[in-house]
Amino acid sequence: MSAPLSAPLCAPPPADLEARLRSFLAEDLGSGDVTAACFVPAGHRATATLTAKATGVLCGADLALPIVRLLDPAASVSAVAIDGTAVEPGQAVALLEADTRALLAAERTLLNLVQHLSGIATHTARFVAAVAGTDARIHDTRKSVPGLRWFAKRAVVAGGGVNHRQGLWDQVLIKSNHLAFARPWPHGRRPIEAAVAAARAKAPAGIVVQVEVFDAAEAVRAAEAGADLVLLDNFSPRQVAEAVGQVRARFPREKVGLEASGGIDLANVRAYAQAGVDRISIGALTHSAPALDLSLVFAGANTASP
Repeated sequence: MSAPLSAPLCAPPPADLEARLRSFLAEDLGSGDVTAACFVPAGHRATATLTAKATGVLCGADLALPIVRLLDPAASVSAVAIDGTAVEPGQAVALLEADTRALLAAERTLLNLVQHLSGIATHTARFVAAVAGTDARIHDTRKSVPGLRWFAKRAVVAGGGVNHRQGLWDQVLIKSNHLAFARPWPHGRRPIEAAVAAARAKAPAGIVVQVEVFDAAEAVRAAEAGADLVLLDNFSPRQVAEAVGQVRARFPREKVGLEASGGIDLANVRAYAQAGVDRISIGALTHSAPALDLSLVFAGANTASP
């Protein structure tokens, strides 16, 4: 099969999304918000605006309503900015109306989540901008906080990136630890051919098969063995260009895709893109993105939430 070089859409929402959001709230709420109970009359209602405090790319503002509605089913929201919206300090991205105690109880959970997702989207957008005008697409990896993968991958798409595999079930990615179990070892070389053959024989029909390689010669061998994607791991831009040249001399990109990963940051990502790869996968999109600062400002209040 041909390699999927651009499939930006993330997986649909998990069936247990509401349960996950409920668990996020429970972690913070525990037996109840004792502070709000001291100061806010029961039944009091308020409006609050989710507001950007920094320049970036928004993701997840629509999650504010389902989070608050778990505490107040009558809550409402208006003017929600969609994923991928560029925001500036002071820009309102959602207006919420709900029971005041519910808003206060949900405040930190919804801010933590939307800030984290918007940070990923913002970081991704920077990488996407850095490779603009090349054929390379920015991909994420599986390096996400456990329990937050769907959210994180959604944020990558909001930032203009592309999701790699969702998990271990939807793509074969043969790495060094897998090659250790492949036989035979041909003339002392890593058994790439045997590994690809085993994957084709044992994995579900039609599944994408990718092989991690360590030099240009292995990249050619993986392509010859029938891999859909070849991962150039920890190559320099010069080494990437060499591998791309050798593989492309025999195989078009429609036949086998080339991906670079490892040691890639905003300072050098364009050099990797210009070396000719189709995909660049970056774990930092989801494991190292700083949160985008937002606040929940209550109507009539003199200060934003801490």
